[in-house]
Amino acid sequence: MDDLPLQKIQISGPTLSSLLHRFSSSPSDVDGLLFGHVTPLPTTTLSDEHPTPSPSSSSPPLIATITSFFCSHSTSSFYSSSTGHLHLPSLRNLVSSTSSSTSTSSSLLGWFSGRRRSPLRPSMREAHVTSSLSSKIQFSFQVENSTKSYTLPPCIFLLLTTPFHDALIHTHEYRAFQYRISDESFEAKTLDVVNIGPAFRGHYDSFCPNSGFPLMDLVAEDGNCESESKKEEQRRMDLCAEGFDVGRLSRLVGPEAVKYTGEVEDLYKQMLAKLEGLARVVEKGSARVSEQENHNMKLSFLTQISSLAVKSGIQKIYNMIFEEEIAQSKSWSLNL
Repeated sequence: MDDLPLQKIQISGPTLSSLLHRFSSSPSDVDGLLFGHVTPLPTTTLSDEHPTPSPSSSSPPLIATITSFFCSHSTSSFYSSSTGHLHLPSLRNLVSSTSSSTSTSSSLLGWFSGRRRSPLRPSMREAHVTSSLSSKIQFSFQVENSTKSYTLPPCIFLLLTTPFHDALIHTHEYRAFQYRISDESFEAKTLDVVNIGPAFRGHYDSFCPNSGFPLMDLVAEDGNCESESKKEEQRRMDLCAEGFDVGRLSRLVGPEAVKYTGEVEDLYKQMLAKLEGLARVVEKGSARVSEQENHNMKLSFLTQISSLAVKSGIQKIYNMIFEEEIAQSKSWSLNL
């Protein structure tokens, strides 16, 4: 398995937009897998400058293209949250299900992690997961459209995060890395967002993310209840219209409008009479409410007066008892 350097990493606009949307709409941090292919970078023979030999002339410059992804609803979807070790059965199921759902052949390029308000650099757990994923030979893939046979491991890591402080404009920050097995380090790579060109023109019509929709509670409506409610609404409307349904009102337009104009005027007068009657009922109700409020104020006033009278009467009785006690004490002192 070769440890070849990638010249750059590219992703289409719809794929990146869908990935950022899943990250921003999720209630917590997320992670997932990245799928696509690696091809040699096209070289041009026409140049105004003399070609300079590259230090890695044994291998052609490679470009990785991310075409789809799988996003989980939380973190630790295929690895242990405490140790970072891969859970191979879960990883195999995710890779096989995603590969079978895509119309084009795609390989496992790596994985991504989305965490909010954190530095834009890989953590120790993410480094351990990337190292474990790159060391698995069963997930390696061949470079497409290459004259020689090159094998690459899933070594791409895409990190998504948000700013530490909230701002008026919602922004996203992301950075792509390639994990080098030779020196066990991350190498930042340029992430090109491709929105035009023949290779990506069909993505706007045929793009479909390999992520399941969130679970939603489906409530089945009863047809009988719905029909009964519609009948009740229609009955109430008929009471207001007094027989003037939509079909009858449509005759007001055309040569037969003269016959129905008088009936509509009568209906309008009846509605005005009903409104006047309703206004009188409201006026009488308001008068009763005002009368009840005055009555309540009188009762409150009488209650206060009675309580004061009771208090004053108790005070008089207390004074009489106190005077009797003083008189008795004086008589006892004279006897002594």
